[in-house]
Amino acid sequence: MIAQVQAELAELRAEVKSLRSRVITLERENAELKRENAELKRENAELKRENEELKRENAELKRQNTELRKALDEERRAGKRQAAPFSKGAPKSEPKTPGRKPGDAYGRQFTRPIPTEIDRHVEVDCPLFCDDCGGKIRLVDVKRQYQIEVPVIRPVTTEFVIHYGRCLECGREVQGRHPEQTSDATGVGGVQLGPNLIALTTHLNKIGGMSYGKIESLLAQAFEMTASRSGLARAVLRLGKKAAPLHGQLVKILRRSRVVYPDETSWRVGGRKGWLWAFTNKKLTVYAIRRGRGFDEASEILGAGYSGVIGSDGWHSYQRFKKAQRQTCLTHLLRRCREMLEVPLNEAQKSWVEGIKSVLQKALALRDRRDTRMISPHGFTIARGRIEGDLNALLDDPDVEDTSLRFALHLWHHRDEIFLFLYRPDVRATNALAEQAIRPAVINRKTCAGNRTDAGARAQEVLMTVLRTCQQQGLETLASLRRILCEPIVTPLQLSR
Repeated sequence: MIAQVQAELAELRAEVKSLRSRVITLERENAELKRENAELKRENAELKRENEELKRENAELKRQNTELRKALDEERRAGKRQAAPFSKGAPKSEPKTPGRKPGDAYGRQFTRPIPTEIDRHVEVDCPLFCDDCGGKIRLVDVKRQYQIEVPVIRPVTTEFVIHYGRCLECGREVQGRHPEQTSDATGVGGVQLGPNLIALTTHLNKIGGMSYGKIESLLAQAFEMTASRSGLARAVLRLGKKAAPLHGQLVKILRRSRVVYPDETSWRVGGRKGWLWAFTNKKLTVYAIRRGRGFDEASEILGAGYSGVIGSDGWHSYQRFKKAQRQTCLTHLLRRCREMLEVPLNEAQKSWVEGIKSVLQKALALRDRRDTRMISPHGFTIARGRIEGDLNALLDDPDVEDTSLRFALHLWHHRDEIFLFLYRPDVRATNALAEQAIRPAVINRKTCAGNRTDAGARAQEVLMTVLRTCQQQGLETLASLRRILCEPIVTPLQLSR
């Protein structure tokens, strides 16, 4: 029994010893956990501090981003303002002197040629005494100066004594007509403006952008002639109505053109919103003022079955001409690349956009080499294939995000319309011709804000079409307008092919 108790006591002592060893181990682990807890608390405090700093830095970056975007938007808006082409920011502290620079390095100085025909001679005597000292003057030789002046113009009033008779068969009244008459009206409409004056008014209003009030003032001061704004406006409306068949003629010719460059800009008719369309190429231009900006308005001029090439800025209405080929304007694509590179992008996006921009610029450079015959046809074909391959590689594997995804999709859908100008020399890479045709209308819009009536809008599109086409054909605009006014039946314009 004692032996059994001693054995149990030994087991208890061993168990106590094991418990003491375990307690020591637990205390050691507890101390280690306390140290780790303290370390974690320090790390937690450090992370909280770093988190606060990152929050402050993020808020500062957001503020800077907002300010930069606002400044960028302001720069973009400033570039589209009326004075933008002449605004270059603050003037330099030490600007260069204006005028021609001295020295042979700046080329030969321009001088007007001596006139071959002299209409008037004026002798200018030399003073007999010096103005400074009062001494006598000895004549040495003569100098010559030529002055080209516009003579004083006064209105000329012509009375047409019109003989008329009556047909013995039908009783119709018949009267003669002089080549200088603009109409057969007599009685209430017997006092009219002459063809030269109406042609000049039309030129100043539709090309020069002058209002009828300014033209009235100019006529009064320069020609000593009285003409009301309403009278001038009615005369221009009559001219537009008479020239309407020429507009229809040019529309028919435009529909047979191989290449057309359209563009449109906002316009107002009677205070309501509308659009002014311009369809142009190297030989002619047709304007149209319509209420809408869709396919129906475009097809009204081009015809729904137009089968030529349309060089446009990507407006979706031109995509509905199913039989036509299209050339996307590379200037608009490059401008979009520049605008995308102005905002912060990651490295992958920036590299992709710069790649697209580089490919487009290489295509334009290759076009210039082709047009100047600096590359052989075989070399041109190889270079064109490489450019197309580079673009396809960028479009097949674009590394883009939401900011450039829309641009990538646009290029993907129109990839066959980007390099058509490299296959057809008669197609331009941009729609610059359309932009140039729109510019006079934009200048005119800034002074008149559009047209008041539908009749005025019709005259506007007809006369702008005739004037612009005459300029492109090398025809004298004033002479063409006079011919339209004086012909009883307007004959078609003689256009070059």
